[in-house]
Amino acid sequence: MPGPLDGLRVIEFAGLGPGPFACMMLADHGAEVIRIERPGGTQGGPESDASTDILLRSRKRIAIDMKTDSGKAVLRDLIATADGLIEGFRPGVMERLGLGPDDMLNLNPKLVYGRMTGWGQTGPYAQMAGHDINYIALSGALHAFGRKGEKPTPPINMMGDFGGGAMMLAFGMVSALLNVQRGGTGTVIDAAMTDGSALLMSMIYSFHGQRWWKDERGVNMLDTGAHFYDVYETRDGKFISLGPIEPQFYAKMLELTGLAGDPDMVAQNDPQKWDDMRDKLAKVIAAKTRDEWDGIMVGSDACYAPILSLTEAPDHPHNRSRDTFVTAGGVRQPTPAPRYSSIETTPPEMSNGQTHTRELLAGLGYTDEQIETTLSLGGVS
Repeated sequence: MPGPLDGLRVIEFAGLGPGPFACMMLADHGAEVIRIERPGGTQGGPESDASTDILLRSRKRIAIDMKTDSGKAVLRDLIATADGLIEGFRPGVMERLGLGPDDMLNLNPKLVYGRMTGWGQTGPYAQMAGHDINYIALSGALHAFGRKGEKPTPPINMMGDFGGGAMMLAFGMVSALLNVQRGGTGTVIDAAMTDGSALLMSMIYSFHGQRWWKDERGVNMLDTGAHFYDVYETRDGKFISLGPIEPQFYAKMLELTGLAGDPDMVAQNDPQKWDDMRDKLAKVIAAKTRDEWDGIMVGSDACYAPILSLTEAPDHPHNRSRDTFVTAGGVRQPTPAPRYSSIETTPPEMSNGQTHTRELLAGLGYTDEQIETTLSLGGVS
């Protein structure tokens, strides 16, 4: 069965991180994504091997030299047939290539033109280099991650690149594409990781505005300040997570840890006592292995889960029962999400290292002779 985005064509300009993830999501849900790569391979770095890079799954690939007339001609032909386009260059790069949104919307008035950057298309920082850590620093998000009295701890690159960047872009693309299908015109999406990571902090900004979230790391309920929302080490050097916020769940956690009758653990929501209660709870947790705590906690409402490594997670019984991970092309990887009751996502397909140049040119209506001529000019391979 076709995915929910079946029939949509998206042109992806090769890049790193958030752009490919946004395009992976669109491809996972049925869109035809055509990845434009530089001659000689992808952008390099961790994404240089498309056969093992999960973010590049389920694509069609073509290598185009965007600085050649023949390459630009093929690009324009592809974009003319597309519903969407995604690029992640610094502001102005696509314009200098003659492929900016004004030109492309003149070519294809219903095109949704997605632009993925860290700082955005405008503003004092727009032309500066940067990475996830910098973008979430400016939005206020990074300030919130870390333990009390310690420096901010970057949450790898989940908050900026993927949450605040790629997923916001994917949502924006689908929203704008839906608008076009309802009779709207093409548009340009300015997806900035500073904006997106700020938006992800909406609840925390709300709590801060309501004056019950302190502008300080590690002293609030959800940032490891509270003893009942934290991670604990077990006797075998592994870790578990606890998050019983609601009183009935907290009571169940106390019962299962043997602390239900301890008067020192009663005042769940008194921040002045959180550190002492954490110390007591940590000693109890450290007395048993992670597997022993699994045996006690799993199946209860104590808001518990073992902390699994990247190696362990795919084989956990819950993940296996839901097929949360799948193997494709010899690469174990997360299954497309979310899921639908009556339609299917696209099974992941890893690249075999081959481009789809002839197939794509033929799909544009090029004759065999025109394909050979185009390839001979060297702008496309």
